[in-house]
Amino acid sequence: MARPYWSGTIQISLVQFAVKFFVATEAKSQIRFHQVSRSTGERVRHQKVLESTIENGGEEMSEQSATVGKDDIVKGYEYAKGKYILIEPSEIANLRVPSKHTIAVDQFVDESEIDPAFFEKPYFVAPDGEAQAEAFAVVREAMQKAGKVALGKIAFGGREHIVALMASKDDEGRGLMAYTMRYAEELRNPKEYFSDIPKVKVEEDQLELAEQLIKKKTAKFNPDKYKDGYEVALKELVDAKLHDEPIPVDEPQPKRAKVVNLMDALRSSLSGKPTDEGEDTPPPGKKSTKKEPAKKRSNVAEMPKREQASEPQRKKASASAKPAKTARRRSA
Repeated sequence: MARPYWSGTIQISLVQFAVKFFVATEAKSQIRFHQVSRSTGERVRHQKVLESTIENGGEEMSEQSATVGKDDIVKGYEYAKGKYILIEPSEIANLRVPSKHTIAVDQFVDESEIDPAFFEKPYFVAPDGEAQAEAFAVVREAMQKAGKVALGKIAFGGREHIVALMASKDDEGRGLMAYTMRYAEELRNPKEYFSDIPKVKVEEDQLELAEQLIKKKTAKFNPDKYKDGYEVALKELVDAKLHDEPIPVDEPQPKRAKVVNLMDALRSSLSGKPTDEGEDTPPPGKKSTKKEPAKKRSNVAEMPKREQASEPQRKKASASAKPAKTARRRSA
C-alpha cells in the first residue's frame, strides 16, 4: 500500500479513532515537456539566485556565489519595504494548530446541501490498524444510512482546510472519502456573472421536449468512457515530428447557422435527424434563404504540397501563355 499523506484522529464528541489519508488522484499524462533553447537545443535549467545579482547585472558576484542552495533558503515575511522576518522550517512545523493531528467533527449535513463548487481534492480514508476498524465501520455505516456528511478541519500542505467526510461509493463499501473544501471567501460572487443573463419565459411545450431530450440522453455514469483528447493530440504531434511525418493541425470548424425555431431543433434532436448546417430555419410564410452550394474548388488546392506545381513552374507556364493571348488580340 502507498505511504499515507496524513495520519491522525477523527473525533466525534467522545468517540475517536485513528485514520490514514491517501491521495485519491494521480497525474496520468505521458507527454512531459522540458524548456529547451530554440537556438542551441539544450535544456534550460532554473537556478535560485540572490536578488542583488539580478539588479547589478550579475557583475558583483560570480555565478557560483550568486546561486543559493536549497538548505540556505528560508521563508521571509516582508514587514517593511525590503525588510523581512525570517521564518525557519522547524518553526512552521511546530505551529500550534490542533487540526494537524485531529479532525474534530463540528456538524453533520446533507450531501445535497453542499454546492459542488466548494469541493477541492479527494482523499481515501482508511482505519489506521485493526484496532480502529470497529469504530471506523460503525461511524461509516451510520453516516451512510443517514445520508450525512461530516464537516471538520484538517491542517496540512501549509494551511488549514475545511474537510468533508462521507461514506465511499465503492463496490465493497468499506472506506470513507475525504474532500478538502474551499472557504466561502475563495469563491467569487456568482451574481457578478449571472445578473446580466436576460430573464426568459419558458414555454411548456418547449420544456416538455427538453425534458424528453434529457431523458433520451440519460445513461449511467461511466468514468472510463472519457479520455483526455488533448493528451492524444499531443502524442500525435510528437510522433509526427519524431518520424518526420506531416504534422496534424486543427481543422477550421464549420460555421453553424443560428437556429431560429427552437421547437424544430428540439424535435430534430429527439428524432435523431440533424438540422442542415448553414441554413437558418425560416419563419412560417417565408422562403428559405439557403444559398446554392459553392462550386468545387480546383483539385490543385486540395493536393498535397509535393504534388502541386512549384513556383518556378507556375511562372514559366504563365510566361508561355502570354504570347498566345497577345496574338489573339492582334488577329482580332
